[in-house]
Amino acid sequence: MQNSISENAPVVCVGELLIDFFCSNINSNLIEGRQFLKNAGGAPANVCATIAKLGGNASFSGKVGKDPFGYFLEETLNSLNVDTSMLAWDEKVATTLAFVSLQENGERDFVFHRGADALMTMEDINLNEINKARILHFGSATAMLTSPFRETYLSLISSAKEEGKFISFDPNYRRDLWKGRLIDFISIAKKAIALSDFVKVSDEELEIITGIKNHEVGVDTLHKMGAKIVAVTLGKRGTLISNSRKKELVKSIPIKSIDSTGAGDAFVGATLFKLANTQNIKSIKNDFEQLLDIIAFANRVGALVCTKIGAIEALPNIEEIEITSV
Repeated sequence: MQNSISENAPVVCVGELLIDFFCSNINSNLIEGRQFLKNAGGAPANVCATIAKLGGNASFSGKVGKDPFGYFLEETLNSLNVDTSMLAWDEKVATTLAFVSLQENGERDFVFHRGADALMTMEDINLNEINKARILHFGSATAMLTSPFRETYLSLISSAKEEGKFISFDPNYRRDLWKGRLIDFISIAKKAIALSDFVKVSDEELEIITGIKNHEVGVDTLHKMGAKIVAVTLGKRGTLISNSRKKELVKSIPIKSIDSTGAGDAFVGATLFKLANTQNIKSIKNDFEQLLDIIAFANRVGALVCTKIGAIEALPNIEEIEITSV
C-alpha cells in the first residue's frame, strides 16, 4: 500500500528506482559469482530516504515494473515514510536491475538491465502534487541516458523553473553507463545545471563537465552556466561550497570508512532536509553563514553513512547526527 502525500511535502525527488544486486562472493566477477544481495537502489530514492530518515517530508516520482521487485522497492520506501503516491507502474516492462561485483584491485564488474524507469513520460508525472513541493531534486544516474525519460526529465526541470520551484541537481555520473557517450552526458548535464538553484558534483564530475581541474575555477564555470549554489564533495577532505561570491572548504568529520556507497546521496538528502526548513529558500544563496552550517550538517550525515555497509541501511537518524556535532 502506498504512503499518501503529506499536506506539507517540501521535497520531491525525481529519477530512477531500481534493484542493486551486489555479489557477495569475495573477489569474484559476475561470471564466477553465485551469491547476490538484493538492495533498493537509485540515487534520487536514496536522497528521499535520507530526508525521511531525518524526519523530513519527501516524495518520490519514478517508474517501476509491476513485478515483485517493484513491490519490494515500494515497500522499502514506505517503511521509511517516503511518500510513494506518485510512483508509476508499468505492467509490460520489468523493474530496472543492476548487477555489481567488486574485485580486490578495485575494479568493478557491472551489468545493467534497463527496465521500466526508462519509459517514464510526462503522463506518468502528477504535476498537481509536484507543484505542492518547495524543492524538486533531480538525481540523474540513469534519467539522462535514453528517451523518453530524458525528455521527460528536462521538460520537468523547465516546468519547475517556470513555476518558481527551488531546483536541486546531481548529475551522478557513472562511467559504466556512459561509455562512449561522454559528450552526450556533458551536454545534457549543462542543460540541467543552467536551470538549477543547487548543484552538487564530485570533483570527478566537476572536471568532466567543465574540462577544468582547478576546483575553484571549475566552480566559477558552473556559476556562469547558471547554477546559483554549487557544492563539490571531496571525500574525507570535506565539501567546497560556493554561492558565486564566496567559496569555502567545509571540513568533514574524522571517521573510519567501511563503505562509501550512498554517501553522496545522503549528503544531498541532508542538505535538502535543511533547505526545506529554511524560511526564505530563494534567498539562501545570499546567507553564506547559513550555507556553511547546512553543509557542515550534510558532511556529518555523509560521513556517518560511510561507517556502515549499504546506502539506505546505513542512514543515521537525527539523534546520531547530533552526537557528532558535540
